[in-house]
Amino acid sequence: MLILLFSIGLGVLGYHHFGSLPWIDSFLNASMILTGMGPVDKMETQAGKIFSAFYALFSGISFLTFVGVLFAPVYHRFLHKFHLDIEGRGRKPD
Repeated sequence: MLILLFSIGLGVLGYHHFGSLPWIDSFLNASMILTGMGPVDKMETQAGKIFSAFYALFSGISFLTFVGVLFAPVYHRFLHKFHLDIEGRGRKPD
């Protein structure tokens, strides 16, 4: 949740400051970019366009990090369930 709150907060502040959007429109744009749906409002200023580009890149990385953190325990449990060894312990040396 902290990753999500930080990401949406960063987007809202950036869209409000650089895009000169009202708070609710900033929240809408940040939410849409963060979920991968795409922007709603067109940025008119160069600063707004640059922010939008970097926020879109950040959102992709943030989403992948969130998914990794969310599914890491599931993957770890899967390895234990099937007694899979990914470190190579117990293997004979070549």
